[in-house]
Amino acid sequence: MKLSFDVEEANFDELVLARSHEVPVLLDIGAEWCSPCRVLGPMLERLVQEYGGKFVLAKVDADENMRIAGRHQAKGFPTVIAYSHGQVIDRFHSAQTEGFLRRFLEGFIERHAQPTTGMAGLTVG
Repeated sequence: MKLSFDVEEANFDELVLARSHEVPVLLDIGAEWCSPCRVLGPMLERLVQEYGGKFVLAKVDADENMRIAGRHQAKGFPTVIAYSHGQVIDRFHSAQTEGFLRRFLEGFIERHAQPTTGMAGLTVG
């Protein structure tokens, strides 16, 4: 199983929504020109490998996929969105510390085992 991959509008439903029914999917929306993205991206890449399949990392270039960024209401970059069972269950913005990321991932992975916990009122479809 590939743990980290690029996503675009044409394959979003398959690689993020459908896949999130099998494994938690962390969606990283960023841009090449974004300094915080260049800090966060490598940390997420390292963590997805370290966690060894407990979640997968889907990366979106916002400049190339503005509709994905727009439908996720990404007002700044990076915007990271946690998908589980086809639903958004959590999100954060900007670069974060490794400690924050580990706590976020642990909660995200744990919540994936409980498919009824979505973010009330958040529309991404």
